Amino acid sequence: MIGPFGGWEIIIILLIVLIIFGPTKLPQMGQAMGKAIREFKKAGKELRSDTDDEDDEEDKKKDKDTK
Repeated sequence: MIGPFGGWEIIIILLIVLIIFGPTKLPQMGQAMGKAIREFKKAGKELRSDTDDEDDEEDKKKDKDTK
C-alpha cells in the first residue's frame, strides 16, 4: 500500500490514465516527469550547497573577528 491507496486503487488509476492519454503519450509524460523531478532535485542540492557555503563564510568571519 502507498499511503491511503491500495493495490487495486492504483491499478484502476493507472488504467484510467492509460485510457485518457493513450499508450503513445505515456512514455512522453513519464520522460517529462522524470526531467522535472531531476531538475527539482538539482535545484534543491544547489540551494543546500549555497546555504552551506554562506554559513561557512559567516563562520570564518566570526572566527576572524574574535581573534
